Amino acid sequence: MVTQENYRKLALALPEVTEVPHFDKQSFRWHNKIFATLWIKEDRAMLKLSLIDQSVFCAFDSQVFYPVPNAWGKQGATFVELKLVREDMFTDALNCAYQLLISKTLFNGLA
Repeated sequence: MVTQENYRKLALALPEVTEVPHFDKQSFRWHNKIFATLWIKEDRAMLKLSLIDQSVFCAFDSQVFYPVPNAWGKQGATFVELKLVREDMFTDALNCAYQLLISKTLFNGLA
């Protein structure tokens, strides 16, 4: 289980990450680009994963990790149920989302 406070601590411990409101959610950003959000009322995280990472985490347990419905999920947006996820699994998934954003940004020369 990962608490919302622990989620924040894990995300904000990553280099150059900030927490910024995003509509009715909290977003975690690197250089103002979102890689994760916190859905407070639902006690859920959304992580932007690669499709390969998404398939691996969802195969682990589809009640813990599952694609966001519709087009976002088909692009790697993945929900994580904070009450059900082990901290080590969540940390791995969070790091995957963070590293994916950095690699895409640097590859495209946007940093």
